[in-house]
Amino acid sequence: MSAGTVRPLDLNTLVRLSRRRQRAGGPPAPRPLRLDLPEGMTEPLGRDAVAVPAALGPGLMSRLARVGCVYEDGARWWWIVPADSDVAMEWPAPVAYSAGAVVRDADCRPVLINRPADDVPYTPPIPLYLELCRVTGTVPGWSRALTA
Repeated sequence: MSAGTVRPLDLNTLVRLSRRRQRAGGPPAPRPLRLDLPEGMTEPLGRDAVAVPAALGPGLMSRLARVGCVYEDGARWWWIVPADSDVAMEWPAPVAYSAGAVVRDADCRPVLINRPADDVPYTPPIPLYLELCRVTGTVPGWSRALTA
């Protein structure tokens, strides 16, 4: 590649660079912990988590066709989703996305409050995303008008 050539970045590269930047700076934080899966669970697609304010949790649980492992730390409910479920999706505020299902700022260790009957821990991310958009009054990213 010549010195004047600009190489386009794909979405995976941008996500990887963003995560690397997040890990690189700032003062040392309390040691993060990772949400552990129950014994016998498999994770063929990796593991991330979506943190939702606890007040929204029960309503989400009742509206989703499939609910995977869900943890609670008092203030939030943590939903296990396949890794990279944040790629090309803007999760609505006040939701927090956690790559690797790492909990950085909980006052206590989250406890498991829902375990699916099978051995796969995931809540499908698109139905979860759409329901979160609905309850927060957010238009899904792919439904917004494009601007030039």
